[in-house]
Amino acid sequence: MVIAWQAPERQCVNVLLFAQLRELYGASHATVADDVFPCKVSDLRANLAEQKKGEFGDALLEPNVFCAVNQRVVDESHVIHVDDEVGLFPPMTGG
Repeated sequence: MVIAWQAPERQCVNVLLFAQLRELYGASHATVADDVFPCKVSDLRANLAEQKKGEFGDALLEPNVFCAVNQRVVDESHVIHVDDEVGLFPPMTGG
């Protein structure tokens, strides 16, 4: 019997995008390779901004963009892991 070694399948993490970020990106989520994780929120934002430069990248790097990890708002130094649920959204106003 011959057993062939196979490299594990590469996983990707979907980062949910909301409001203006969704519109500028053109989709409801961005896909990030799992080899980026673990990383800080600030590093994830910089990585995504580098992937898609222009209006989306500029908007994503604005200091008022919030990040939620596992449905809790976190700061820029929070470490994100591959199995976390991540969402990015600009400030919202209500009426």
